[in-house]
Amino acid sequence: MRLSVLDLVPVRTDQTTGDALAATVGLAQAADRLGLTRYWVAEHHNMPSVAATSPPVIIAHLAAQTERIRLGSGGVMLPNHAPLAVAEQFALLEAAHPGRIDLGIGRAPGSDPVTSWALRGAAGRGDEDVQQFPNYLDDVVALMGSEGVRVPVPRQQYVLKATPAADTEPRMWLLGSSMYSSQLAAAKGLPYVFAHHFSGQGTAEALAHYRQNFVPSDLCQEPTTFLTVNAVVADTDDEAAALALPNAQSMARLRSGLPMQALDLALGELGVDEREVGSPERVATQVRELAERFEVDEVMLHPTASA
Repeated sequence: MRLSVLDLVPVRTDQTTGDALAATVGLAQAADRLGLTRYWVAEHHNMPSVAATSPPVIIAHLAAQTERIRLGSGGVMLPNHAPLAVAEQFALLEAAHPGRIDLGIGRAPGSDPVTSWALRGAAGRGDEDVQQFPNYLDDVVALMGSEGVRVPVPRQQYVLKATPAADTEPRMWLLGSSMYSSQLAAAKGLPYVFAHHFSGQGTAEALAHYRQNFVPSDLCQEPTTFLTVNAVVADTDDEAAALALPNAQSMARLRSGLPMQALDLALGELGVDEREVGSPERVATQVRELAERFEVDEVMLHPTASA
């Protein structure tokens, strides 16, 4: 079974952004040294506790300081960006680091509505950008391919392609946590990552639909998938539970909208079945069981310990 890492680049208590980025470099180097498969960084905006605002920039930073591990976005939130900009950024990364770049693409904004509007600027079209997501996805695929995208202009067809040209293309993945993403990935023949770490709900149904309805494409000949899971590992189960508690309580506050004192609820009362917590031996067993249950041969761990 393969293991990978998803990193939001958290800015923890008493850390600077520079400290958080240094910690991410250290974790990526450890993952590289230990033989993990890939290391992805997320896209979130206007969140003081998260430094991962620009996956391509962080990927370039990590690629220069690692040797073999695949690096990617988990993911680029496509409605926030022009497809051509995304295609060119990742074509450039692939040219600089051939065979090491993944382009994970998601549909969620990764922020609040005001920040999403500011990201899109004058070119933004509000909810239409989200509704046009399948078309934007097609554009990214075509822009990085040999045919490009044909843009109609008066009396001619203008062909756009992502530059610079590279001998290889980034590996594209569609990310999601719903049946919508499962259906879209299957229909377009894309590799698929299910965000099990969001809620732990609907995983079996989404993966089953993807596998049963997959349409082979030039990018992917057979269903290819893995899932993400929250994980907190420490020397003992009790230490891991203590590290996991602040983040679990924070997520419970977000879900419920209710205030909660720091120690109001224990970890087991917070409904965090999607979280693997404990000693190295315990979490290794949990991850193996998760992979067997959902019939995947790769699991991406999202470290969620708080400090």
